[in-house]
Amino acid sequence: MLALAFLLYYIMPEFSIVKLFEPYSLMGILAGIGIGLIFGGIVGYVSKGSAIKQEQQRKAYKQLVKEKEELARQAAENARVQQQTEFPSQDENTQTY
Repeated sequence: MLALAFLLYYIMPEFSIVKLFEPYSLMGILAGIGIGLIFGGIVGYVSKGSAIKQEQQRKAYKQLVKEKEELARQAAENARVQQQTEFPSQDENTQTY
């Protein structure tokens, strides 16, 4: 934006380097820089906030996946233990005649 302002100022028919440092020109340049910094700060703040939210959602999703895997592993282990207690192995159930 600053380069565009200089270009437009340079294209003016009554351009001179001395007029560039007059108070009105300097106020315009500084006001343009200030407005640009304000808009840039707002855009940066919003984009950083959304990036942080996305990262938190990603971490929460990974945590849920880990918990799901752990629950599935525990359920499989419980089913295996329960199956062993319901149907004891053949070695334990042998009878001598």
